[in-house]
Amino acid sequence: MDGVEVLLVAVVVAVVLAAAMQWKNGRFAGSSGDDESGRLGPDDLGVPLGERATLVQFSSAFCAPCRATRQVLGQVTALVPGVSTVEIDAESELDLVRRVGVLRTPTVLVLDASGRIVERASGAPTRDQVLVALDRALA
Repeated sequence: MDGVEVLLVAVVVAVVLAAAMQWKNGRFAGSSGDDESGRLGPDDLGVPLGERATLVQFSSAFCAPCRATRQVLGQVTALVPGVSTVEIDAESELDLVRRVGVLRTPTVLVLDASGRIVERASGAPTRDQVLVALDRALA
């Protein structure tokens, strides 16, 4: 292969990976949450758990999508009774970040009433994505 072919292959791979990341951004995926790393409590969060569910957002100081995610989670908690939200600064809570496997900000975890992680999303989810994930967690 000459240089042009190598460059062409590299561009194709980059485009495919970028498309895959864009598609996955903000989408919720279920979490097994069976062991202690899959459960968070008031000691971990610094606040009591919500009556029905808790939305946990891991953020960082210079994360623009984190601001939009904060607003979306605020809208959802205003719509759904018994659901609370908490924002955690990922930079100051590195042990917790490692324990629950946060790789980027924003990351949103949906906890059930007992603190078990039932859904998670990396990237900025939409309001509808959060509502669907919350519905699955409350069911």
